[in-house]
Amino acid sequence: MMIHFYKYQGAGNDFILIDNREKHFDTKDNALVARLCNRRFGIGADGLMLLQNREGYDFEMLYYNADGNLGSMCGNGGRCIVAFAKQLGIIDGYTKFLAVDGDHEASINEAGDWVSLKMIDVTEINRDGEDYVLNTGSPHYVRLVQGLQDLNVFEEGRKIRYNDTYTKEGINVNFVEPLAEAYFVRTYERGVEDETLACGTGVTAAALAMALHKQQTGAITTPIKAMGGELTIRFLHQGDGRFAEIYLEGPAQLVFRGDI
Repeated sequence: MMIHFYKYQGAGNDFILIDNREKHFDTKDNALVARLCNRRFGIGADGLMLLQNREGYDFEMLYYNADGNLGSMCGNGGRCIVAFAKQLGIIDGYTKFLAVDGDHEASINEAGDWVSLKMIDVTEINRDGEDYVLNTGSPHYVRLVQGLQDLNVFEEGRKIRYNDTYTKEGINVNFVEPLAEAYFVRTYERGVEDETLACGTGVTAAALAMALHKQQTGAITTPIKAMGGELTIRFLHQGDGRFAEIYLEGPAQLVFRGDI
């Protein structure tokens, strides 16, 4: 079977996107998804997304992790699929779509390479010792560190992701270091089982956790530096770990397209 695909990246987080409105792609073929995401034997990506029709929405986003399994919400993936929908002519400057964690709204610039994605509200942040645990569409663990550039994120992230508390369900692990006017964030991502250059739900989790850590409330804008680029998180902290009007903003770019 010939598969026409598009490759997008958002701050270095890269994805295979397929227009599946005609339902030609076998959504149960997890081995095929894993092969396409393989960086040596396939196209190579952190994940694969299908854009599908869904009544009442502009489209539905179906996200698979690089291991071939259906995944939870992917923030950078959400921004990339919005750019993809614009490229296909499905949307113009605004969209409402459905993902695994519910409804999402997004806006995109005229050039089609910068997306502001509204994330789900967060109503609870838990603690694990000195660290933070929360769900921003995907489950995240946030640890404040120093010397992040030199940290072995694969080794340290894997220890947390596979400890007795989190090994069954899995968790994404974010390490955060304050900079002069931003936060530096590196993420070990479940499903990929390695560090990714950026994680949208992860940097969102980091920004919210740091607002709680610093006891900041009200309207907050948090610049984030990831290994693959820069992102911005805007949100309203209502107090006691309750967050609304959360937006993940940054680049979403077409890398190439092809057939396999």
